[in-house]
Amino acid sequence: MRYFLLRPETLFLLCISLALWSYFFHTDEVKTIVKSSRDAVKMVKGKVAEIMQNDRLGGLDVLEAEFSKTWEFKSHNVAVYSIQGRRDHMEDRFEVLTDLANKTHPSIFGIFDGHGGETAAEYVKSRLPEALKQHLQDYEKDKENSVLSYQTILEQQILSIDREMLEKLTVSYDEAGTTCLIALLSDKDLTVANVGDSRGVLCDKDGNAIPLSHDHKPYQLKERKRIKRAGGFISFNGSWRVQGILAMSRSLGDYPLKNLNVVIPDPDILTFDLDKLQPEFMILASDGLWDAFSNEEAVRFIKERLDEPHFGAKSIVLQSFYRGCPDNITVMVVKFRNSSKTEEQ
Repeated sequence: MRYFLLRPETLFLLCISLALWSYFFHTDEVKTIVKSSRDAVKMVKGKVAEIMQNDRLGGLDVLEAEFSKTWEFKSHNVAVYSIQGRRDHMEDRFEVLTDLANKTHPSIFGIFDGHGGETAAEYVKSRLPEALKQHLQDYEKDKENSVLSYQTILEQQILSIDREMLEKLTVSYDEAGTTCLIALLSDKDLTVANVGDSRGVLCDKDGNAIPLSHDHKPYQLKERKRIKRAGGFISFNGSWRVQGILAMSRSLGDYPLKNLNVVIPDPDILTFDLDKLQPEFMILASDGLWDAFSNEEAVRFIKERLDEPHFGAKSIVLQSFYRGCPDNITVMVVKFRNSSKTEEQ
């Protein structure tokens, strides 16, 4: 009986019968059933085709194609996992610069999520951390007599790199841009600078999720007013976008929008007292993660997986992918010294 009822011919006849009943008696309920049946048949056909395609390609080949550019990094108390995912190109970049032995400068952690090409993200990744390192080393040598601070060094170098990059990209008509999320970790302080919508979050001693940055989105009141004062506009095209183009209101690069002054490179910079927070770990990630996880959910997820080889970074990236994230995904997890699961620095 099951064999007979599940045969395609039987299902087809059932759909035809319901369609005729709907046509002659005009019952909305039956029309809904017919539509649902058609959708179900289409869904089953699609799944069957996908399974057959996977079989022809050796099963895992399809998955490997979507992970065609995967980067991973592990060193002492930091781990990174980064995948191309469902995008045609890999535009995410990251960088880690530490000097745990001599401590000539704070540890530098960076996430750069490119758009419109990889040029801007690659440029900032290759230039900004090194520039910060040099200025921070000079600062550490004469910190007591310096008028600078981590915040001013971060702001100056981020704005300087943006000006430098704009000159080069304008000449080549390269419209690429990138986010910039930079964290400086010293013995007592954590300083985080953010431009765009990459995001950082910290897990404190009580397991609470503490935001390290706030996204720069066009729909935010402060950003919307600034864009309007500059003569620009925002419109909805899948998400709120500046001039109907860019889904963030601040970035590095993006010279056409910078020329209009509707997108700016100014970072927001926050400083956190490590003695007060006694954090266990922090997460820095491109918006591919935050499309699939909230701050609180990401902290809970990583907290349960700190014993894994990548401190949970690989697991949360793959989980974001399986949840349907269409973007590149890069996640960096940094464990702090007071974490019970972290070896002594």
